[in-house]
Amino acid sequence: MSSAPETKELEFAGKIRRALDESAADLPAATLERLAGARRLALARKRPEPVTAPAFVPVLAHAGAGAAFDLPPAGKRRLSPLARVLRVWPLVALVGGVAFIAYWENAQRSAELADIDAAMLSDDLPLNAYLDHGFNAYLSRAR
Repeated sequence: MSSAPETKELEFAGKIRRALDESAADLPAATLERLAGARRLALARKRPEPVTAPAFVPVLAHAGAGAAFDLPPAGKRRLSPLARVLRVWPLVALVGGVAFIAYWENAQRSAELADIDAAMLSDDLPLNAYLDHGFNAYLSRAR
């Protein structure tokens, strides 16, 4: 899709081209021959367009990106197993890292809860005090 200014520019260029083509028919043959020679000379002097190397642009795969409908184009090589592994290892490392962090945090939390339980069991207060919702009332009576 093109925008309105681009469309207007293309229409204007088309009008100019048609006007030039119509007026070229009225030119004398000698002038047409000189214009054709100048065109050939200009094309001969034209510099070749620079060749650009393709740039690597990372693209995230969407759901179903490896489906059966995603066949490689004709003439393209399939990836070797090593290349496939090299493409997948960052994802494996990420999942492994997240799993390790979850395990570590769970172990830390378990250790903290064990410390709290040990402190509660070694304290002088009876266990009923910890179960009572009016714990503050028990503490105020004990003073």
